[in-house]
Amino acid sequence: MSTQALRATNRAAVLEKTLRTVIRGQDAVVRLSLVALFARGHLLIEGVPGTGKTTLAHTIARALNVDFQRVQFTADMLPSDVLGISMFSAVEQKFEFKRGPVFTNILLADEINRTTPKTQSALLEAMNENQVTMDRDSHPLPQPFLVIATQNPVEHHGTYPLPESQMDRFLMRLHMGYPAPDSERQILRSEAGAARLDDVRPILSGDEVVAIQDEVGRVRVDDSLVEYALNIVNRTRESAYLSLGVSPRGSLMLYRAAQSMAYVDGRDFTTPEDFKALAVPVFAHRVVVSGRYSSTAKKSEQAEQILREIVEGVPVPV
Repeated sequence: MSTQALRATNRAAVLEKTLRTVIRGQDAVVRLSLVALFARGHLLIEGVPGTGKTTLAHTIARALNVDFQRVQFTADMLPSDVLGISMFSAVEQKFEFKRGPVFTNILLADEINRTTPKTQSALLEAMNENQVTMDRDSHPLPQPFLVIATQNPVEHHGTYPLPESQMDRFLMRLHMGYPAPDSERQILRSEAGAARLDDVRPILSGDEVVAIQDEVGRVRVDDSLVEYALNIVNRTRESAYLSLGVSPRGSLMLYRAAQSMAYVDGRDFTTPEDFKALAVPVFAHRVVVSGRYSSTAKKSEQAEQILREIVEGVPVPV
């Protein structure tokens, strides 16, 4: 491990601790958010209004010395409002590309499911290829690049469910529910949540985040764990309760996430527990539940139930 990456590793632990002081009672969400960041993935956070989804994104942005943009998605937004637009310059006598808010290090796509599928799909290339193509010209995005999208439950009025192709670009979907009573009591007793957010200072630079991402790619994954992950994936494709199983992109995302989880835990090797803990948040939004599955739970919860049963049914390598 390089000296720069080793220093970044220590700061990553400080980063997690700092986030937990602002985001109370959501320790699992905080950790998985860092896993997504270091795995070069993108994050979809779902929950009812007021549970801290936007605050989490703002806190991560403040704790990293990188550029940050926030876009409030609405039904009348156009793709150009996110990507940018080509405008004719009378001075230069040619078209010039005016970059949109997607050209940043951290993009907060707030309430992404309140805009139309046409605008939602504008992010597909950016999230998958780290570039934006406009008028046949490709414009690379700065690194690191992380999209943190928030959405209210699809049952709410005025929302557009994200299509499968869009969901597949997110490394993980996390749920931010109501905090436990003790955590909410701490929130009420604190001076002011906004003041704590303003007190957050940069802990990692963009170069250090990239160094960590490079180190994550070198975390060892035993062949038996690769087979273990593929067995889980194949079970999703064969399940009678799922009409759409996990794609090869989903397999790769689980692999990367497991490496990142090991790194966040201070290890240079992965374990079966890394894959088991991440299978549901990485896979649940990539599968489609068939009509054969009978459950009173919400559709998103049904997918999680099926995946837990699949994971428990796959033998863990020794």
